[in-house]
Amino acid sequence: MIAKLLIANRGEIALRIHRAAKELGMATVAVHSTADADAMHVRLADESVCIGPAASKDSYLNMPAILSAAAITGADAIHPGIGFLAENARFAEMVEDHGLIFVGPSAEHILLMGDKLTAKEAATKLGIPIVPGTPEPVEEDAVALAFAEEVGYPVLVKAAGGGGGKGMKVVMTAEEMPESLSIARREAQTHFGNPAVYIEKYLPSPRHIEVQILADKFGNAVHLGERDCSLQRRHQKLLEEAPSPILTPEQRAELGAQCVNAVKELGYHGVGTFEFLYQDGQFYFIEMNTRLQVEHPVTEMITGIDLVRQQLLVAAGEKLPFKQKDIKFTGHAMECRLNAENPISFAPRPGKISDYHAPGGFGVRVDSALYNGYRVHSHYDSLVAKLIVHGNDRATCVDRLKRALGEFVILGIETTLPLFQQLLEDPDFLASNFDVKWLEGFVAELQEKKAA
Repeated sequence: MIAKLLIANRGEIALRIHRAAKELGMATVAVHSTADADAMHVRLADESVCIGPAASKDSYLNMPAILSAAAITGADAIHPGIGFLAENARFAEMVEDHGLIFVGPSAEHILLMGDKLTAKEAATKLGIPIVPGTPEPVEEDAVALAFAEEVGYPVLVKAAGGGGGKGMKVVMTAEEMPESLSIARREAQTHFGNPAVYIEKYLPSPRHIEVQILADKFGNAVHLGERDCSLQRRHQKLLEEAPSPILTPEQRAELGAQCVNAVKELGYHGVGTFEFLYQDGQFYFIEMNTRLQVEHPVTEMITGIDLVRQQLLVAAGEKLPFKQKDIKFTGHAMECRLNAENPISFAPRPGKISDYHAPGGFGVRVDSALYNGYRVHSHYDSLVAKLIVHGNDRATCVDRLKRALGEFVILGIETTLPLFQQLLEDPDFLASNFDVKWLEGFVAELQEKKAA
């Protein structure tokens, strides 16, 4: 068992990991920047270490500082959380080289699945369908143009080394290709330190479906169903739900079994997520995330399985305590990501929280590190709270989410909360009649109404 866990992250996910660790009897170490000295996970941890100034590159991305903090405090494991170093193969390797447990998959698997091209190659070998694309990074415009001519426009230029919409450009015509490639390469270099890009066939109206898997170090693996993450703005997820309203139990079982077989074949351990685009009855693999996902609570709500707890136990060398036949899916869950942003323009709105009240009641969960007087900083991601609700069915879930949003109080800053209140009244949303582009149109209509 892990005796002392260092949490190499911040915000709500650091608090989430701290809570799971304490329930397992682990001591916790919080690392923080100078800006986060008063953060909730720092206040609650058994020990804390300042690892640098506010900028992420000097603190939460500072691998030597984090490893030094582990050595100073006597931690025997490091959980990287979400973002920052969570999918950094070099960091995972350094942690293990220092004789510590890395709470995540092996560096080899992070490296394999972290590059989208090698991940797609691996998926193809494992029998998982992929979106047609170039098998290697595109270095010459002529290669990109030839591929686009073969599969037909539009096509998508994508960064090989990362996601989140960075280094991603839709190309409608051959004339747009050179400039789109140039812009995508620059963005990829800036955000991922890797300018490599590749080309994929662009699917006009897909849903975004992802499958949660969990595997131990003894060859045991299960899937925990799927999440529908189609409500996105600029490739950033805003509302997720489980299960997907458009999949059948047969599709769920078949897709889940494919993913389980893949992780067994790879020898993968820990949590992971296979992400797919779904259109016209066909799934297309796009990437695998080798870490915990922001939206993991909706899976926890419909399965009753604590993913962070299981992640820690697997890292400590424990076997999974259940088989696939033991996994039961109950009801429906949704998660709203509340960001410190204007709900119409999405401009960042950092500041000091003057009043905070989280909703409660049956089937309501809030993952947040906010409190009265806390200052939301501009240095980090704008996510400040996740509101997750569960109901017996989708309609009950929506009603509960409406009620919970009405109770939620976050004053002192603007948040995206009002956006969700309007979204939950929309007939297309209520009928689950949307795709990955739908929300952008919904937001554009709100912006036009405000301008008028």
